[in-house]
Amino acid sequence: MITHKKLSNGFEYIEVKNSAAEAKIALQGAHLFHYARVDEEPILWLSEVSDFEPGKAIRGGVPICWPWFGFHENKSLPQHGFARVSMWELVYSDESDEKRTTLTFRLTNSNQTLKIWLYKFELELHVTISDKLTMELKTTNIDDKEFEITQALHSYFKVSHISNVSVKGLDKKPYLDALTYKNEVQEGDISFNQEVDRVYQEVDGKIVLKDKKREIIINNDGSSSVVVWNPWIEKTSRMSAMKKDAYEHMLCIESANAFDDARVVKPQKSHTLKATIF
Repeated sequence: MITHKKLSNGFEYIEVKNSAAEAKIALQGAHLFHYARVDEEPILWLSEVSDFEPGKAIRGGVPICWPWFGFHENKSLPQHGFARVSMWELVYSDESDEKRTTLTFRLTNSNQTLKIWLYKFELELHVTISDKLTMELKTTNIDDKEFEITQALHSYFKVSHISNVSVKGLDKKPYLDALTYKNEVQEGDISFNQEVDRVYQEVDGKIVLKDKKREIIINNDGSSSVVVWNPWIEKTSRMSAMKKDAYEHMLCIESANAFDDARVVKPQKSHTLKATIF
């Protein structure tokens, strides 16, 4: 069942329920902020004090960073681009299979976007809700000149406690440590006892988030970069829409095209970043 819902402040979202799973997706940002299989705990983390207001990004779920990831060289432009706070349109849905629901959300250039990013584009998010979560972010260049994008499906995963988790699948992969701006190489699995903010490159296999009682597997296509982030104590205390202990129960593993994995999209061509989570 697909239900259109609206909060008292006018904030709109889509609720999906089928026999395998349920999800909630805001029209602002095409932001998927809840996904859980039937009779299981949510896979995605959502801040208990997150804003659900026009113009403010939701803290948690899967924000869409596009057409740039991180800070723009022009510091007056929004961090992680404009897609995550833009209003998208639901243009397609299919719930003919009781265990599988498919939706497509679309964002296109406007006078407002052209003021800060001088290209014409069509951006679509194809979401499939079943016993696994699939997100495909398709960028189509409808301009007459090529453009370059960096982007991410900025997934926040819910964990029992950050001390209980490890991340497998990135051993021997090079990464930029965003805290020291040094290039390093991963040795073994990743565990957490301090702030971590790393952009891994040359990623070519599945990522496994191993928690105390479950494993979450992330498969990416159209991507060779992955961001692993936990803000830890001090940064969490400075962040908006985060309780002071929020870092204990979340971990971001972001499917990305970041830094060396930036993509050039030529006129009338497309690029798709795909993440499958199960």
